[in-house]
This record gives sequence, C-alpha cells and structure tokens, in this order.
Amino acid sequence: MIELLAPAGSPESVVAAVQNGADAVYLGMEGFNARRNAKNFSEREFANAAEYCRVRDVKVYLTLNTLVSDRELEKAVKQAKRAWALGADAVLVQDLGLLKAIRQAIPELDVHASTQMSIHNLEGALMAKAMGLKRVVLARELSLDNIREISRNAGIETEVFVHGALCMCYSGQCYMSAMIGRRSGNRGLCAQPCRQMYSSGAKGSDHPLSLKDLCLVGALDALQAAGVSSLKIEGRMRRPEYVGIVTSIYSRVLRGEDEVTPEDMEILRKAFSRDGFTDAYLHGEKGPQMLGVRREEDKPDRETENLFSTTRRNYLNGEYQRVPVDYAAIIRRDRMSQLAVRDKDGNRCAVEGPVPEYAFHLELDAARLKTQLSKSGGTPFLCDGLRAEIDPGLNLSAAQVNEMRRQLLTQLMELRRPLREERDLSGTYEGPTSPVIEYERPQLNVSVLKADQLSGDMARLMRGGRICIPLTELRAAQPGLEAFEKEGCRPVVILPRIIHDHERGEMERELSFAQEHGIREALTGNLGQIATLRKMGFTVRGDYGLNVYNSLTLQALKDLRLSSATASFELRMSQIRAMTKAIDTEVIVYGRLPLMVTENCVVKNSTGICSCETFPGITDKNGFTFPVVKEFGCRNLILNSQKLFLADRREDYEEIGLWAVRLMFTTENGRECLSVLRRYLGEGDAEPGSFTRGLYYRGVE
Repeated sequence: MIELLAPAGSPESVVAAVQNGADAVYLGMEGFNARRNAKNFSEREFANAAEYCRVRDVKVYLTLNTLVSDRELEKAVKQAKRAWALGADAVLVQDLGLLKAIRQAIPELDVHASTQMSIHNLEGALMAKAMGLKRVVLARELSLDNIREISRNAGIETEVFVHGALCMCYSGQCYMSAMIGRRSGNRGLCAQPCRQMYSSGAKGSDHPLSLKDLCLVGALDALQAAGVSSLKIEGRMRRPEYVGIVTSIYSRVLRGEDEVTPEDMEILRKAFSRDGFTDAYLHGEKGPQMLGVRREEDKPDRETENLFSTTRRNYLNGEYQRVPVDYAAIIRRDRMSQLAVRDKDGNRCAVEGPVPEYAFHLELDAARLKTQLSKSGGTPFLCDGLRAEIDPGLNLSAAQVNEMRRQLLTQLMELRRPLREERDLSGTYEGPTSPVIEYERPQLNVSVLKADQLSGDMARLMRGGRICIPLTELRAAQPGLEAFEKEGCRPVVILPRIIHDHERGEMERELSFAQEHGIREALTGNLGQIATLRKMGFTVRGDYGLNVYNSLTLQALKDLRLSSATASFELRMSQIRAMTKAIDTEVIVYGRLPLMVTENCVVKNSTGICSCETFPGITDKNGFTFPVVKEFGCRNLILNSQKLFLADRREDYEEIGLWAVRLMFTTENGRECLSVLRRYLGEGDAEPGSFTRGLYYRGVE
C-alpha cells in the first residue's frame, strides 16, 4: 500500500496526523530543517512523538534538509544520531556534505533526498540511489509521465507532494529571500518574497510569482499506478487542525473508503487555499490559471473555526484503529478462560480470565467472541483474526470479555513502546579528509548568457581561463570561440539546471555538437546530468546549483569525479576561506545573480505572448526591477535587481585559496562586458550605477 505522509510542525500535529490516518509523519528538531520557523521539536518531544508513532505503526522521518556550514556539520550529525537512537525511521537531507557525514556516522539510518536536492529526472534519481539514498522526493513541477518514468525505472522509492503550498521556483534553487533579506530558503528561513506584489508593465497578475496551493486528491490512484511510494502533504507551518482535515480526506480517498466529493473540496478550501487549488503540473500544463493569492474570502470565518474545533475534538479524543492483531482463545469447562494476542511484529501477551458459566440462553461461539474482541475503540488495534477453542454450552459475559481484552491490549501497548532492538552506531563522522588544494591567485573565468556578448576583444583581454557558454547558445557562439582558443581560453558548455527526461535527447544532441567542435568541459548545477557528461567523456565542473556550502560537499563532489565546484554565493568570504578545498573551487564575483528558475513562464503569464527579448522584468514595491530572461525549455531565470560588484575588493577574494573567480554576464551588452572585464583586470574605473556586495560579507541567517 502506498504511504500517506503528513506534516508535523508541533507535537499536537503528530496526534492530528496519526489519528486521521497518516502512515508516516515528517518533523524537524531545532536548527537544521527547512521550516525553522515552525514550533519544531525538542529532544524530549521528539522521543515522545517517536514512541507515540511506534505504538501505532506510523513511521517518523526527521527533516535535516537545509544547507549546513562547516561549523554546523558535527552538530547536525549528532542530531541525526539522537534521532536514530530515539526511533527515527529516516532523515531527509538536501546538503551533499551532510549526506556524506551521515553515511559515515550512521550507515544503518535510511536517508531520503529532500525536494531541495532538485531531483527532477531519471538520471538524478539513479544518482541518488548510487549515493546510498533510499528515497527521493521529486520536484513538484513534474508531470504524471515524468513521475512514472522515474518511479518505474530508478530502483529507488519516490515521494511526491500531493497537497499544500507551491513555490514558483524549483526547490533548492531559490536564492531570492536570501539576496533580498538575508533569510535563506536553503537554510529554512524563507521570507516568501514570491507572495509579494510585483508590476510588469503588462496586464498580467499583480502577484506573478504566487502560485495556488497544490491539490492532487483526485489523482491518487494514478500516482499509485505510476509506482510512487509515498504521497506527501505539505504544511509544517500550518495549524494542527489543518493537518487533521487534509490527512483525513486524503486517507479516506486513498483507501477507497470514499470518492472525493464537492463537499470534500470545499472543506479543503476552507482549511487553507489561495484562490482555490491547482493540479496543472501533473497534467503537463502551466500558465496564469495557476496563479493565486490568499484573499479575504479564503481566510477562516466562523464556519471554518467550527470545522477546526470539531476536528480538534475528534483527534484529541479518538483513536484511529490501524494495527492488526490476531487473537487466540481457549474457553474450557471448569477452567479459567485464556486469551492471547499477537501483532505482526511478533509481540505477544496473554491473560487469564474467569471460569465460564453454563449458558442458559445464548452460548459463546467463535463468531460472538470475535465480534466482542473487535470492539477495541480507544486503542489503535483492530482484530484481524481469531483462533478459538471453545467447549459447547458455555458463556462469558460481554463485560468479562471486555476486561480481558482491555488487559491484553494495555500490555501490548507497553510492549510496543520501546525500540525492538538497541540501536548501536557502527560508524564515525570523520570530517573532510582530502588534501587541501589552494592557489596563490585565482584565474579569471567568464560566463555569458548570449552569444553576442562574446568578442575578439574579450578573448584578448582574458588571455586564458575559461569562457563558459550556455548549451542553448553554443551553435550561435561557436564561430566566435576560435578567437578565445587562440588566446589560450578553454571553452566550457553550461548545462541548464533543469532538463526533464523528455528533453534529454535535445541535450545530448547539443553536447555531441560541442564535442564535434572540440569542447571537452561542461558546467552542471544538477545531479541529474553528471552521469551523462561522464559517459560522454566531458570533464565535469560543478555550478552554483549544487549548493556547495561546506568542505564535505566538495569532498562528495570529488567522489563523483567532478574537477571543480562553485561555492554557494550565500556563504561569507570568511567561510569560503576556511573551507577545506578537496577540488578546485570557484567563486562568482560579478553579475546579476540568479534568484529563481521557474517552470512557469513569467513573461507569457504577464503578456500573453512569448516576448522574452523585450520583457522589462518585474518591479517590486520599492521600485527595484528584477530582469526575467529565457531559460531552456521555455522556463525563466529571474535575476537580481542589482549587480554583484567586487572589483574594488580583489584582495578579499584573491587570498582565500581559490582556483578561479567568475564574472557572470547576463543583461550586459558587448561593450559593457568589456568595460567590466577591464575593471576586474585592474584597468579603468568602470562601476555599476548601483550594486551589491551580495552575501559575501553579511551572510545569511
């Protein structure tokens, strides 16, 4: 049976989820999870929640799905160890370094790839399996065909979000909250800038980045048929009553107890919605119909509060019967009655009861006894079978059977509380072990967004380093690359971070074109591209999308045979300096940093037409304009309103042990590119009209 996985942002939410039919819950302890503003769990609360769930045959998954700094790695591993010792069934992670640390220290613990890993194709899931992960939480943007392809062929469990908030950006690839307000979504403190108002000079929505909540309650059979292992409800920041309502409806529909009704949809809407719901991505659709915000009519009214009150009373006072047990009974003349019970985990207990009386009217038989044993309300147990030896002509009263059953199930509850076996740890966290690679002075690399930004003058100025060109621009750029090669610059092809399985053929054709023209290096920001690049013979380099936030992630990428990696631009310079650099490490020091990569086209949603080249971008309430440019697959890149500029801080990045620094040209024309390049080479005084130092000095929370 497919798993129904519910959110638990507080201890009461655990009860709400379990008592409404969840098969598993996911929750965070303090510090390292993607909902750091939720109430979260102390160690004692986690232990109580794990025990509560264990008794009721519900799994508990700990979320450790944030980026972790070098100083935090050991503490995060200790938290995973404690969770394992207290009964966690798995942990969810985003950070590749933390994954490596957990695999070292707790090899017995199952690890799931958070949706923050941005796994969205078959190759990404296969890579996750090769790295020792048991399950992948797939990107929310996938169609049913995408999900089916991965679930049936990856040989790893897949988990799919079915209800709750939708981000405009692919999870794990959003840097907007961090860049605007130092509250990093990759660190669990997203301030939700996507829910704010923006203008675009067009007639589109005034909230072009705010999507309706997801609702796939009508597609549960299709997802199960596709091979999905777990259906996930989002909502650790929501109140427990919300968790109870949503879990209850999904549980009933999933178990075939009921078809989803208009009344169910209205209840879901009252619990929480943004202009209703959407299931468009599942059907391979996108567009402005997916946009929605929380309006006044969506907020709780008296009827909704009554619904919440009823829900709360029910889950606090009820007990969802889910644990099947088998009974055995021996009822003999002139002997004490005997009753035993056994669960599927092998726990057994037995009690003796009164000597049966002679039956004057209705004698006890197996059918009557099973009926009485099935009345186990107030416990999580349900009668799955009875093996009985009963002499004829005897009787036990209902009260006598009930008391024996009560004693039995109380004993069984106690037997199920402790962990079935001592959880000894066989591994040790070692930390980074590779020799440090540092350079006296970094080389200068350049990436462009468009082929027309390249020029012979740029090549002559660079005189070495790497010139990085998007895969989609390579054919247009190829004639101009000869000038760079003559100057000793190596061309590198940049892969889009998002390439779905049905787009893989196009990617491989363009990579073959690159090889035919002598390009041997590729820059990738996603796990789902590494194996193909290696197989085709490319030298693989890691881009910012891999979210390198600690030394152990560099080691993990070295294990995957990457030649270099780009440090996260959410790090401070001091953190980058302190990193143990197991492979060549690069830092972006100029450009409009990418804030989002979106499946939904902001341009077409706003204008109704494909007008990427002329779209002015979106402007926030403070007057800052964020350029929106085309990405592979008619996706969008939303760029920062201000350019990162560090040319006057050369000593800060030249003395921290880097292999290279990169200038990232996006919206600049050719002349502007040359002017900036000269400034970074120590010539001229070019400077953007307004600029940012990024997060290299102020860091993120």
